[in-house]
Amino acid sequence: MLTYADIDSAKKAVVFELDDVLFPRKDYLLQVYYLFANLLEYTETAPPAGDLTDFFKTAYTHHGEEGIFERAAEAFGIDHKYKEHFDSLHLAARLPLRLLLYKPMLEMMQALHQHGKRLFVLTEGNPTMQLNKLKHMEWDGLDKVINVYFHEELLKRQLDPLAFLLADNGLHVQDVLYIHAAGRPALAGTLGIDSINAERFWNP
Repeated sequence: MLTYADIDSAKKAVVFELDDVLFPRKDYLLQVYYLFANLLEYTETAPPAGDLTDFFKTAYTHHGEEGIFERAAEAFGIDHKYKEHFDSLHLAARLPLRLLLYKPMLEMMQALHQHGKRLFVLTEGNPTMQLNKLKHMEWDGLDKVINVYFHEELLKRQLDPLAFLLADNGLHVQDVLYIHAAGRPALAGTLGIDSINAERFWNP
C-alpha cells in the first residue's frame, strides 16, 4: 500500500481523476437512485421506494449502471417518461449525504499540501454532473487549494486536457504525477507523465 512517502519528492504537483480515485463513484449513484425511488413513490405511490432502491443497489452491484433505468422500468412497470427525471437527477441531485474521500487519498492530499505540492483534479464525464459531485464532497478544507479542470470542456476547445493543465500552470512533464482509476488507461501515457493506479494507495 502506497503513501505520501512513496511519491517522488521531486514532483511539484499531483493530478487526480475524480471517480473511483478520490471517492467511490457508487456513493454518488446510489444516492441518486434513492432520490429517484422516493420521487417516483411520491408521484405515483408505487413502487415502494425501499423496494426500488434495493433493486437499483443489487442491479448496480451485479451489472453496473449501464441500462439500469430500463431494467428497473421492466421490473416495476415504470413509465419511460420518468427517464428524463432519472437523467436530470444524475446531473443536479441535492444529495442527502456528503461524499467522503477515500481515507488514504485524504491523508495523502493533506500531506502533499503540507509539503508545498500543488493539487489538481482533472475529471472526465459530463461537467455538470462532475461539478455536482465536487460540490457535495467533504473536502476538509482541501477545496481551497485544489484546482479543477473538466476534461470534456477542454476537448470541446480542441485542447489536450493534460497538456493544457501543464501549460496553464507552468509545469513540465517531469514535475507531475497522475493518479488514475483502476482498469482505465491513463491519460498521462501519451505525454510521458508518471502515473499510478489509485488502488495501490489502499490495497497491499
